[in-house]
Amino acid sequence: MPNNQRLSSGIEGLDEVLGGGFPPSQAYLARGGPGCGKTTLGWHFLTTNLEDGTPRLFITLGESQAQLKRNGAVSGFPVEAVKVLDLSPDADFFVQNQGYDIFAAAQVEQDPLTERIIEQVSALKPQRVFIDSMTQLRYLAADTYQFRRRVVGFLRFLLHQGATVLFTSESSQEAPDEDLQFMSDGIITLDMHEQGRRIQVSKLRGSGFRKGYHAMRIGDRGLVVYPHLVAGEDSVVKAPIRLCPAGIPEIDEMLNGGIETGTVTIISGPSGVGKTTVGLQFIKEAAGRGDRSVVYLFEESVDTLLSRCEGINIPVRAMVERGTLSVIKVDPLVYSPDEFSHQVRLEVEKAGAQIIMIDSVLGYKLSFREDHLIRNVHTLCQYLKGRGVTTLLINEVASITGDFKVTELGVSYLADNIIFLRYLEIRGQMRRAIGILKKRLSDFEKTLREFEISRYGIKVGRPLTQLRGILSGVPEFIKSQENEP
Repeated sequence: MPNNQRLSSGIEGLDEVLGGGFPPSQAYLARGGPGCGKTTLGWHFLTTNLEDGTPRLFITLGESQAQLKRNGAVSGFPVEAVKVLDLSPDADFFVQNQGYDIFAAAQVEQDPLTERIIEQVSALKPQRVFIDSMTQLRYLAADTYQFRRRVVGFLRFLLHQGATVLFTSESSQEAPDEDLQFMSDGIITLDMHEQGRRIQVSKLRGSGFRKGYHAMRIGDRGLVVYPHLVAGEDSVVKAPIRLCPAGIPEIDEMLNGGIETGTVTIISGPSGVGKTTVGLQFIKEAAGRGDRSVVYLFEESVDTLLSRCEGINIPVRAMVERGTLSVIKVDPLVYSPDEFSHQVRLEVEKAGAQIIMIDSVLGYKLSFREDHLIRNVHTLCQYLKGRGVTTLLINEVASITGDFKVTELGVSYLADNIIFLRYLEIRGQMRRAIGILKKRLSDFEKTLREFEISRYGIKVGRPLTQLRGILSGVPEFIKSQENEP
């Protein structure tokens, strides 16, 4: 193996965080409390790419070989392909009150357990070694100085044999693991917090890596890591810009032909005014061109959306059946922002989605239990723009009428285009109006138009040039003489 070829961790998302995997012939520390997934990470590391035929060695100082293999097999790891060196205390240690020291004060070569390690490593010549956990040696050493010397010697011996080593520690206030952190070439921290499980790489000697915490889950098949998005790193050169019309002549006229691909459009308005319907109209037109779209629902159910669209001439169900549209319900408080962004990435990079609609931004905020709405939405939108994907953000404002607001969440700066919808009261009737507030890449119509949603779809009228005070929600007719020069 070339010295610069990285070794996969066995977890695709973690390899992405590591910049491709572990640089070989170095020692890496996986640290964290009990139950955070360190041993599972070790099984991933030892059982990936078994087809290369290189030997792998699991050195256990805590759990017995039988326990490890039983637990590993439950998660589907091919445990029989890995040699396990069991140095954990057996029942005789308690029954006979025996003590032992893996590194005795005598010469290393004379210690029986050390000889077992040397014999096993020398005979097997493993390319991957996982030690669980190195912390156990601390309790077997006479003092801190001896512990550090022996760990350094242990790691050097393994590296000299050509192995790449992953070892674990269990840090506590009484026994911190800062010394092990200094001895390692890389540090991976696994922990649990109120937002869920997460993983962080804080050191990777001689290599770059993706900083910060990344969402992680432990499931039936082991660990899954969801790297957080870094727009500049995850984006590519955009495709040529083209227009994405709504297919409603009056709306396209207002937008000077439509919205541009690879832009972010906020569709804003109060509850029930038709924001989702307008967004789906763009998607309907895109489906006719063969473009694939994905709608993420944070509030409405999929069945409700499908039924509602059937009554307004937007064939969402048919688009889903043809494969030009996916409608995905995002359950609240289940995913983290990193997990959601990962799902979006799969739709864009694997399934070729060209339009992403998030319905709604407020639902997004409430679903992810975090206060960093602007940062998360900003990063996701920048990623999608970098991929040439058109983004539709459905934004709900609280006020039905009254002073005009585009958004109450501070995300309007993200938009290349802003389409706003308003309720109007005209002669005692509740009416709707549509307008364009912003269009970054071209001119647009500055007037508002009345629109309605019927079983035939969206109908947009002529510009409302005879009314003023529309944005305040209390319009009044302009006297004819006021229009005269």
